[in-house]
Amino acid sequence: MSDLNKYQGVIPAFYACYDDEGNISPERVRGLTRHLISKGVNGLYVGGSSGECIYQSVAERKVVLENVMAEAKGKVVVIAHVACNNTADSQELAAHAESLGVDAIASIPPIYFHLPEYGIAQYWNDISAAAPNTDFIIYNIPQLAGVALTPSLLKEMKKNPRVIGVKNSSMPTQDIQMWRDEGVIVFNGPDEQFISGLAMGACAGIGGTYAVMPELFLKVREHFQKGEMEPAREIQNEICRIIYQMCSAHGNLYATMKAILAKKGVECGSVRKPLPALVESDLAIVDACAARIDAAIAKYC
Repeated sequence: MSDLNKYQGVIPAFYACYDDEGNISPERVRGLTRHLISKGVNGLYVGGSSGECIYQSVAERKVVLENVMAEAKGKVVVIAHVACNNTADSQELAAHAESLGVDAIASIPPIYFHLPEYGIAQYWNDISAAAPNTDFIIYNIPQLAGVALTPSLLKEMKKNPRVIGVKNSSMPTQDIQMWRDEGVIVFNGPDEQFISGLAMGACAGIGGTYAVMPELFLKVREHFQKGEMEPAREIQNEICRIIYQMCSAHGNLYATMKAILAKKGVECGSVRKPLPALVESDLAIVDACAARIDAAIAKYC
């Protein structure tokens, strides 16, 4: 097991970066990586929901991770989400991630077919076996995966010495306490409850909206660590309002956030179908959210 103290702080979930034709853009992947590192984030979570992983091929996901690692290796923690809809592809991505030197791999449970717990455990352990020298993080996101982590399943997974923690994207913060009681580290998932997750003992946050406003999440954590709860809550509340406004767009949330980043000079392209792209009426929301983020950074950071 590696030093778990490195898993701390604010870890943005990395966005899929496409060129203007919708293909993976290595240049834009590297540009987003450099941008986030320059903001002082503590790590990057690559190939998860924010990375549109279920709409990409194994080869494409390898290209993304290779270009992230070319910029990030040795600078920040990198966690690679490697789950696919079958074990063999997941193992291929796990072995590839280990060969690049990532700090950890992560995986959702198998989706669509609802497997028994022993089947889920076998899937995760098979993936971990393909990267035997790399930490393994369980990704609990029941609202999308359709399967929830349970204490009994976590107890079974803890028999694997590579299993170090849970990325918890379920909404109840109580879950963070339950997983911590099982002796693993926990990453807060829902961005709207970042401060609450920290209060329940999360070691870090991994979030899909961090990349458009990393400064605000970093400031929340700074205040939290100093015991300055009132300013931490104030910033968290503004973060939530920004998220609600971004979610009001007709296009997919990631399309909105990529458009906000483009206004900052960081091009990531659009989103991949079937995710809906921006429509003209969304441009006013993009402008308003970008201005609101800038105002909050000026006020609080």
